[in-house]
Amino acid sequence: MATKLRKGDEVVVITGDDKGNKGKILQVLREKNRVLVEGINLSKKHERKTQDNPQGAIVEREASIHYSNVKKI
Repeated sequence: MATKLRKGDEVVVITGDDKGNKGKILQVLREKNRVLVEGINLSKKHERKTQDNPQGAIVEREASIHYSNVKKI
């Protein structure tokens, strides 16, 4: 990975649907050259009914984006 991105760094998205949005890095996936950014690239995940969650739910989660699509500020 050419740039030194770390957990907690403030970044801005430079390409894609979330272009111009800012957020903090939640996780860096070095093997895949991807990062998870807070509030960016949200996807919906269906959760199964369980004893802990008897209703089930549709939850929005951050999906990873390639590190080249973000810039450190």
